[in-house]
Amino acid sequence: MAFYLKNKYICFLFLSLFILSSCKNEEKITEEPIKKNVEYEMYQRSEMAGFMNAMYAYNVQLKAQIIAGETPSALPLDLMKLHSAEMSKGTSRTKNWLSFVNVFIESQEVVVDTLSNIELKERYNAAISNCLNCHKTECVGPIPKIKRLLIQ
Repeated sequence: MAFYLKNKYICFLFLSLFILSSCKNEEKITEEPIKKNVEYEMYQRSEMAGFMNAMYAYNVQLKAQIIAGETPSALPLDLMKLHSAEMSKGTSRTKNWLSFVNVFIESQEVVVDTLSNIELKERYNAAISNCLNCHKTECVGPIPKIKRLLIQ
């Protein structure tokens, strides 16, 4: 019986150690997902892009006046801003651009020239054609929009 008691205590001892080692209080470390604050960069158009949009709006109005038979008398835009307006990122004033811009300024001034012998529709279309010619080499994106300005 002494052997049985010794084995009983040894079995009890091993069983206790097994239970204690397996029932360890392990703290589970849970990682919280990292919250990412996504900041969107809003498109900021350049000064030149804003000026081009203003010129487009002016030419839409001018086209409507010409179709209605009215004669424009003044040019409300300061076209000299074309030489100083901040360009869009990645673009710069090239020699080609500078030659086109001077021709464009002259053609826009000719449109409102009341003393010109050239038909108003022809002067207007020449100014819009100058826009198209420049945009074919410098910034091709708005070409379809500019083509809609032409008077047929």
